[in-house]
Amino acid sequence: MQLRTHRTTLSALLLLVVLFTTASAQQPHLNRPVSAIPTNVLLRIMRAEDERRWDQDLASLLADKSAPVRRRAALAMGRIGDDRAVPALVELFKTESDPDVRQMIAFAIGEIESPDGADALIEVLGDTRAPGEMRARAVEALGKIGGALLSSAPRDQTEPKPADERLTKIRTAILDALMFEGGRRSMPDRETILLGLTAVLRTKPEGAGLVIVRFLGYSDPRIVADALNTMARLRLKDGSEQVRQLLGSGDAVVRANAARVAGANEDKQAFDALLARALNDEDLRVRVSAIRALGSLKDPRATAPLLVVGQQVLNRYKTSQPANPEAANELLELAAALGRIEQSTDNKDVVHWLLSLREKQGATAPEIDSAFARVAPRSYFFAHGTSKWGPLFSTWREASAAAQALGEIAKADIKPDWIEYGTKNKFRDALDPALGCHARPQLSGSPDRRCLVVPGFAVPELLRAFVLFKPTNLEKMLRSYLNEKDVIIRATAAELLGEQPPNEANVRVLIDALRGALKDKDSNDAALAVLGALAKQKTKEANDAIKTALDSSDHLIRRRAVALLKANGVGDFSNRIGTVKTRNTDADYRRAIARIGKHVTATLVTSKGSFTIEFLPEDALLTVANFVQLARKGYFNGITFHRVVPNFVIQGGDPRGDGNGGPGYSIRCEINEEPFERAAVGMALSGKDTGGSQWFVTHSPQPHLDGGYTVFGRVIRGMDVVDNIARGDVIRRVIVSER
Repeated sequence: MQLRTHRTTLSALLLLVVLFTTASAQQPHLNRPVSAIPTNVLLRIMRAEDERRWDQDLASLLADKSAPVRRRAALAMGRIGDDRAVPALVELFKTESDPDVRQMIAFAIGEIESPDGADALIEVLGDTRAPGEMRARAVEALGKIGGALLSSAPRDQTEPKPADERLTKIRTAILDALMFEGGRRSMPDRETILLGLTAVLRTKPEGAGLVIVRFLGYSDPRIVADALNTMARLRLKDGSEQVRQLLGSGDAVVRANAARVAGANEDKQAFDALLARALNDEDLRVRVSAIRALGSLKDPRATAPLLVVGQQVLNRYKTSQPANPEAANELLELAAALGRIEQSTDNKDVVHWLLSLREKQGATAPEIDSAFARVAPRSYFFAHGTSKWGPLFSTWREASAAAQALGEIAKADIKPDWIEYGTKNKFRDALDPALGCHARPQLSGSPDRRCLVVPGFAVPELLRAFVLFKPTNLEKMLRSYLNEKDVIIRATAAELLGEQPPNEANVRVLIDALRGALKDKDSNDAALAVLGALAKQKTKEANDAIKTALDSSDHLIRRRAVALLKANGVGDFSNRIGTVKTRNTDADYRRAIARIGKHVTATLVTSKGSFTIEFLPEDALLTVANFVQLARKGYFNGITFHRVVPNFVIQGGDPRGDGNGGPGYSIRCEINEEPFERAAVGMALSGKDTGGSQWFVTHSPQPHLDGGYTVFGRVIRGMDVVDNIARGDVIRRVIVSER
């Protein structure tokens, strides 16, 4: 695309400047200005990213005269994730003069997660005279590298090998940086603190609590909230008194995160403050966090007041008064908490309330059924674990909820006679027919009418519940489900079979299942699950079967096979990963590039009201293009929000509705520097480069998601609607606007 110039008068130019400035002031956009990178260069970079291809053509752009080009090339290398790019990035990192380019190089090294780039980052982080922005990106990158080192340790170890000192150096550098910032009497660098707290979360260094509590007294509520987030996720017990005091903070996110810390640490001294927040706080995010914390404390003193509030909310919910649109989410949280507090007590008041809620909500909420099963396992078991199992369910959601509840009974530490009897007789007799038909009218056209009552999408949860009861015919049952048409059923069966002790019969059937799974056209879930199960067999025959996946046309399958073979000590087949056969053409890339600098929005009309997303095309070109394309086809119309976690996210975009669906293809991640603040719109994943059509919106800042999921938009209007959305609410239509 060429830029054309036209003659004009000076006055006309001045008028245009004034008009542009005025319009910008009236409608501030989230997007950056039009890209300074020539279109032909950006096309080269986009192709390389899309194909996951690192080569000398891309590397040569690191020497380009244009700083924006060097910066964008560095980002592409980080997204591609090829270790071979690290030496070139480190070399440029040491000599680059442009601060924006240096920051992006640090970000890219972190995305690659190679320890070979750690020393250069540690050196910068140790230089307290370096610009704060540079140190912030360095500590962020070290957190990602250290987290990768930690996760690569064998499962039976919590640490890498003693001889490997790289993680120790990284952890020390991160804590030293935080201690320096925490000790500065004036002008500590906010970004370094925030990214450093997340780096601690990823690397889990010993003694981190003593460093993090320093930030609980800061006046900046975001720093305090992030410190509490790290403490909650690492279950750090330091500063308990300060945490209790923060339950009274004037900032809602701080109060919510303080409740999370108290719950994670089962701080019994926080009971009164948590109960007050659960009953009276004006912010739903705080109430649900306090309710969850009370569930963790399991103090029966909370039961009566929670029941009172629960009944009040339920009464308003029953009469559909608009005064409490958040009721559905709060009621499910109350049910889950009461189930934990009153576990195995047969509390009649709680059971009565749960049944009233179940009648209003319908028998489709696993939180309600699971709570019932925890409180009164015998009553629930004999209500559902009988030979009348099948006819009780009219939808797959009902069967799935009941299966999860029965799984809670299996996991409970109770062994009365009726469980033994039920396991050997009633439950198995009931479950076998259900598992024997599992909605074949829906999946394969079977005329068996018994199957109409247990739709196929429930089978994965039914299988998981069946496994927990440890029946004698378990492996035979799981092997029979490796031939199903539904890819998620096969994936679940393979995953569960992989958790059983290795044996020759399982190897044979998994090898056969892999042959079929490699032929799946629209989903790789079954193939990936079967590969994982084969890897656990630890035999030559199983490893040879995994090698056959190296010839797959699916990049993710090849990558998975390479990783498993390497972990099993079979060899390094990294040269077989190759590049991706992308679906995109030059025309697709050009359409995506044309959106840079535009005001691109999508208004989602839902059963709870409307909210508007403004997209970030420069930060996530192809992710935005994918969403816009699906929306204009009407793909999202009629799809529900299948996942809602208050104070975390709402998630939609799954045509199946069970969290396992997609458009039949995957798109690559476009990780960027945009943070997951409140109202961020991100791409849902089941692993790197597995996005498709599922996306989410955050209720509050989620720093642990930064750099792991693609941010491709922000909700700019209607966050009150987002806050009120409950599981099952429907997207009626999506209106896309580009100007």
